[in-house]
Amino acid sequence: QVHLVESGGGLAQAGGSLRLSCAASGRGLTNYAMGWFRQAPGKEREFVARISESGRSTFFADSVKGRFTISRDNAKNTVYLQMNSLKSEDTAIYYCARARAGVFGFGAHLYDDWGQGTQVTVSS
Repeated sequence: QVHLVESGGGLAQAGGSLRLSCAASGRGLTNYAMGWFRQAPGKEREFVARISESGRSTFFADSVKGRFTISRDNAKNTVYLQMNSLKSEDTAIYYCARARAGVFGFGAHLYDDWGQGTQVTVSS
């Protein structure tokens, strides 16, 4: 099991930026793809971004494509989500999660370990 802790959330103005971090302890992240998800009030948790084990492949939801980037530092056991050009609709709790080994996909059910989440609020 991997213990994940997100940080970096907070209040930002529309058009601004935030950088989220997801630090892992316990088992290392090197052998796992990682994902970021978010959940807004009254809505289901939705996929935001995914990064492969090596970091060479990344995938994004259409709603954040071109504005968000995902990266990882396996030596530090940390995954990042850089969020630029923030919009009010980006307001949500953001979660990082470890992908199930050997399984590719964007559904939350394909991710096994989750952090506690970090709140991102974007004011317009």
